[in-house]
Order: sequence, then structure tokens, then C-alpha cells
Amino acid sequence: RVIDRLQYKSRTSFSDQKRTHVFVIEVDDSRAEPRQLTEGRYYDHALTWSPRGDEIAFLSNHEIDPDANNNSDIYAVSLNGRVRQLTDTPGCEYEPQWSPDGKWLAYTATRREVTTIDSVAEDAHVWVVDAQGGRGRELTAAQDRRARSPRWSADSDSIYFLAGNRGETLLYSISLSDGKVSQPLRDYRTERVTWPKQLFQISSFSVAEMGNDDRFGLTLSSSIYPAEVWTANTRAGFEGRVSSHNEAVVQSLTLVDPTVFLFRSFDGTQVQGWLMKPVGWREGQRYPLILSIHGGPHGMYGYAFNPTFQAYAARGYAVLYLNPRGSSGYGQKFSDGTLREWGGGDYRDLMAGVDEALRRFTWIDSERLGVTGGSYGGFMTNWIITQTPRFKAAVAHASVSNLISFYSTSLYQDLVHAEFGLPWDDYDLLWRWSPLRYVKQAQTPTLFIHGEQDNDVHITQAEEMYMALKRRGVETEFARYPREGHSFHEPRHRVDALERTLAWFDRFLK
Repeated sequence: RVIDRLQYKSRTSFSDQKRTHVFVIEVDDSRAEPRQLTEGRYYDHALTWSPRGDEIAFLSNHEIDPDANNNSDIYAVSLNGRVRQLTDTPGCEYEPQWSPDGKWLAYTATRREVTTIDSVAEDAHVWVVDAQGGRGRELTAAQDRRARSPRWSADSDSIYFLAGNRGETLLYSISLSDGKVSQPLRDYRTERVTWPKQLFQISSFSVAEMGNDDRFGLTLSSSIYPAEVWTANTRAGFEGRVSSHNEAVVQSLTLVDPTVFLFRSFDGTQVQGWLMKPVGWREGQRYPLILSIHGGPHGMYGYAFNPTFQAYAARGYAVLYLNPRGSSGYGQKFSDGTLREWGGGDYRDLMAGVDEALRRFTWIDSERLGVTGGSYGGFMTNWIITQTPRFKAAVAHASVSNLISFYSTSLYQDLVHAEFGLPWDDYDLLWRWSPLRYVKQAQTPTLFIHGEQDNDVHITQAEEMYMALKRRGVETEFARYPREGHSFHEPRHRVDALERTLAWFDRFLK
């Protein structure tokens, strides 16, 4: 295998010289063959049909060297193969959606020039561009939250979108005519629905016309109920739940609803956290705690159902999860809190959160603390065990240990570029914030879990940390899973990883 490209990897394999292009096929003709509409050394993706069916809009990077950055612009191709460019910006556009009247395309974008494969900036907002092309118009600039999943109203006057806000994922709309932002389902907390009156997480939605109103199909989950399909409309709000795939399972389990709390970190910054009691909790008993750290660093914990956390609680653990600085849902300033320092203020927020949990919930045993996380959460797990001995067990999933080699081996080179700059401009900076640099200080028994085909965070990241701990005599194990990438997909591997994690914590915390 001979490589001569920068971006020669996909998420779990090698891209080689392959590219993705736009094809069409006649679905009513069983003998029809796919017909290719685009060509070249580009990756064409995120397709959306024009309402007349005569063009397909898509994203593609047509820079001189498309591998050098993620500057995808919006293009449109006609059914005879004529391609035209609709946007031309130094950053990246995402998620184009054609308006029903065919006059506009909505999309999400940021003004930043260094952009990543997936938008991680809190200033990723909803934009529109004329269907004939030209300069885009930013619609949600005043909303300091990351927008995603733009969808048009039936009358082409409003755009619906999702945005995280302090642990919730809410549905918003913005009017093209007056720029007003509203929440079409803002009364959902008080609606008479079949679930308890609690906070929900909206993970996806679609829009359909219903007379003078728009109707929504949505997937909702809560902390104690897995995702189900609901319907709602702009006139009456939620109509009800239309699926019950998880009803029997939920009824057979004891599930824990977390307590949400706020606290002030070391510098006065307010941070949000959640604490789940162990199943069977009793007054007067002491319980071990597992701190779980989300990925990103610009991820967000919230009110979605988390089966892993429920499994921890069912095993007798308190579960603490926090949104330290760097998390989304709290504005750009908060999200930028990890720039050029993974392991700085974010680490101190996490430790302040543990301290606050111990203060509020005095039944937690401070001598039986565990820590775990995946991706950036795995990085932070590695960082924590090199900074403090307070945790008696750790499990690092798909973890980063060396930011210098992470850049060279990861599909996500652009993430390091966006967060730290180019490595060769300041190798000392990357090494300063690499857990491997401080491995001599690590004492915590640590389990590493990693997919062998993970190109987001290459398995060598776990190998570097594992070998260092092993050489130093720290209790450690390394579980490698064949055919798995950054997230596990084979059910037996997912079950094994969870059981192995629980066994590791049981061994050192019980």
C-alpha cells in the first residue's frame, strides 16, 4: 500500500484514491443502472434535492488540495451533470437544506476559517443563501449556541433547528422575514403527556405541512426513558408518543433519575452537573462513585437517556457527570475554555465538581472514587490519573495520551489544528498538555478499551499509555476490539466492554 495523500483514512479503514460522488437512479425501473453526475478528486456529500427535482445540492471541497483543510462549500448539480457553486467561504458549510419554494438553501456554518469535519464551534449558526448562489446571510448570530439540523417550514418563511442549552436540546425556529427566534414547542414541560413532567432531549426531527401549521415528527428521550417517536404541531404543541419500542424493557428495570446541581469552580465560573444515586440507595450507607467525562471536548451531557450510567447505578455506584468548560450549550466563551489547554481549567472544573458532590452528598465514599470517559473523556481520564491519586480505578475508552502523535495518526488532524494550532509551530505546547508527559506520577489502576480500527483516535494512543504504565509497575490492562472504530457497533463487543468496565471498578472500588 503506497500513500501519497494527507487524508487517506476513513473512520475505520483506508480511503486510498477513492472519492464519493453524486449518483442518481430511476427507482421505478428495476433494470436501471446508477448514473454518475459529479466527478473529480473531491468528496461530494450531504445531498438534498431541489423541490422541483431538477437539481441536487451537496457539499464538496474544491480547494487546490482538498485534503489540506475542510473547506466544504455548497454546490448544485443538475440531472444533466452541470455543476454550479453556491457559496465560497474560507470556512466550512454543513447540512444544506433546500426551501420548499426553491428560492433558498439553509445551512449551518461558522465564521472561523479553521473548521473541523463536524462543526464543534458554539458559533456554528443557521445561515441562508439564495438558490442562485452568492453571499450567505447569518440568521442566528445573536444566539450564542451551536445550531444544527436546519429544517424549513412549509411556507418557506421559517427555519427550525436544534440547539443545546444548559443540558437540554431544544427546538427553535427563526423567521426569515423578521429575524425573530422562538421555541415552537416551548410549553413541552407542562404538556399533559404520558411521560412524567421532566426535561426531555430532542435528538432528531422532521417537518410536514398540516393546513396552516407545521407538524413535527421527533425522537425524544429523558434521563429515565430511551428515545421514542413523538408527534407535535405548531398550533397545539405535543400530540403524543407514537412508538413504544422500549416500554417492556423500561417497565422491567429500576431506573434512576439524576439530581441536577450548579456550583462555582475555582475561578467563579458556574458549572452544571448531575448526580445519580445507586439503585437501592439507603440512608446511612456509604457508596462508591464513578465520575464520567464526555467527549469532544465540546460535547454536552444532559437529559438524554444513558444506558451505561443506568448500568453503573444498578451495580451500586453513584454516577457523577459534569459539563466542564469546553462543553457546548453554555456559549462561545465557555466553549473556548479548552483552547490551547486540554487539562487546564476543564480539569479543575471536574475536580471542583467532585468536591461539590462530596460536600452535597455526604454518603459518597471519598476513598472509593473511579473515573472514566471516552475520546476526549478518555484523554481527561489519562490526564487525571497523572495529576492526582484520589481516584482508585480508571477506565479510558478510545483515549488520547500524546497530542503530538495524536495529530500525526488521527483522522481528526483538524481538531488539533483548531484547538492548538499546527504542531510544528509549538511542539512544547502539545507536549505540555499530553498525559504521557506526566506518566511517572500515575498510580491509579487503569483499564484501556480501544477499537483496533479506530482512525479518529488511533489505537497507538492507548498503547503508548498502557506501555508506560506497565513498565512502571502500575496495575493496568488493555482490551483491544477487532473490527471496531471509535464507537463500538458489534453487540457482543459493546456488552463485553461494559461488563469489563464494571468488573474493573468492582475489583478496586468494592
